[in-house]
Amino acid sequence: MKRDPQRPEECPGRPEPPPLSPSPLLSSPPGEAEGAEPTPPVWIFGYGSLVWRPGFEFTSRKVGFIRGYSRRFWQGDTFHRGSERMPGRVVTLLEDCGACTWGVAYEVRGEQIAASLQYLNMREAVLGGYDTKLVKFHPQEKDAEEPILALVYIATPQNPSYLGPASEEDIAAQIIVSSGCAGHNIEYLLRLADFMRYFCPQAEDKHLFSIEEALISILPCLYYTEESLEETASVPEKSKG
Repeated sequence: MKRDPQRPEECPGRPEPPPLSPSPLLSSPPGEAEGAEPTPPVWIFGYGSLVWRPGFEFTSRKVGFIRGYSRRFWQGDTFHRGSERMPGRVVTLLEDCGACTWGVAYEVRGEQIAASLQYLNMREAVLGGYDTKLVKFHPQEKDAEEPILALVYIATPQNPSYLGPASEEDIAAQIIVSSGCAGHNIEYLLRLADFMRYFCPQAEDKHLFSIEEALISILPCLYYTEESLEETASVPEKSKG
């Protein structure tokens, strides 16, 4: 059984991402009486920060994808990765018939179900503005049979924090200057890109990697400007003569 000790309301710094190997299955889900019909497990699909920091107890997890959606940095964040004054950019899903989005599905059982849904309702719905939907999750494993029905959180244009489309350069510039209770917006982007690069190397996510490239191209300019200002400030003025 896995549990991420970091909670978004505790304002963690930069937690280490947990390994993506599934933990052993529980032999008997907690809270089930002997001889009673076992409660079916619930699967929760994450495609943003949930891929590295779920924040709730789970029984197992699988890397995989859902069809019919594209991942987009179109949702504003004024709590986890931004503020009211300077909202961050986090991902949501856009209906896209020919696309697929990779992420991690978590299996929760027994008492884990109510606890995880209560936690995610606060993290994703109340603080994030996301709605829930059921989707078909396809595990990465080659021997996987039928797709798994999973719960996913999607931010729609109807929520007040929705920012909508923008150029990769503008999104990267907004990410660079945004930070919230869970950490800097840059960390969010880079961790998500690293997940795709190392766990889903066969998959494409042009939107995600284009923003990463734009961010990397901007950062040296910012560093050079700050360094130049420091050097200028340290140079003594010429004596008047």
